[in-house]
Amino acid sequence: MSGLSDAQVQDAARRLHAAEQTRTPMRQLSGQYPGLTVADAYRVQDAWVSHKLTQGRRVIGHKIGLTSRAMQQAVNIDEPDYGTLLDDMVFSELQPIPSGRFIVPRVEVELAFILGKDLRGPNVTVMDVLDATRWVVPAAEIIDARIERVDRETGATRKVTDTISDNAANAGIVLGGRPVRPTDVDLRWVGALLFRNGVIEETGVAAGVLNHPAEGVAWLANRLAPHGVTLRAGETVLAGSFVRPVDAAPGDLFHADYGPLGSVTLRFAR
Repeated sequence: MSGLSDAQVQDAARRLHAAEQTRTPMRQLSGQYPGLTVADAYRVQDAWVSHKLTQGRRVIGHKIGLTSRAMQQAVNIDEPDYGTLLDDMVFSELQPIPSGRFIVPRVEVELAFILGKDLRGPNVTVMDVLDATRWVVPAAEIIDARIERVDRETGATRKVTDTISDNAANAGIVLGGRPVRPTDVDLRWVGALLFRNGVIEETGVAAGVLNHPAEGVAWLANRLAPHGVTLRAGETVLAGSFVRPVDAAPGDLFHADYGPLGSVTLRFAR
């Protein structure tokens, strides 16, 4: 059940956009609206994305977050969340990433599914996802917080409804490594080592994402079906991180080593 009025949803979306543009995080929506529901949060997210589309942005895919059991327990939910990928979120390994574009960026590693066929729920399975996927590609996701992680006055930590409103924290994506066909490797056992400035910070395997990274894609297709949304051929779906996020500062160099699948490198400009 949703409690925010349309005017409140639009106001929240405008403030999120202003926070991103000014690089100044806004106060938590969960503090302003204690009854904020997950449905409300997705309405805010949709309104913010719609605003971006009116400014010329283009949807290129979707992201799935909170896919690990530990993260779900940490924010007291029992399912992942999701956000929208836009064309201006894509960065190249070959160019420094503009640090000034973000507020408090962090880096995660995951697998990106490049769809070759449409996926529409309900009842999408892992096998359907594998059949519809053209390539699986190593990826690094840059996440950010346009809503304060910790409230400046109360010290309260943000809730999952804040993160969902904030487009599931998505801010950027870098693809790299060696694209593979989805059945050419055991995707559960794809591993990655995440280095920051030459120091290994995190390690993980893709089975940490719902026991199989394609499970997240199937979940998303089914979750979006009641809203009439289809995952389209050509879109990129980030299946969820299998390491904790690592803080990024200007000048930091990140290197995600996926072993046989190559690596992803990203450098934040000073």
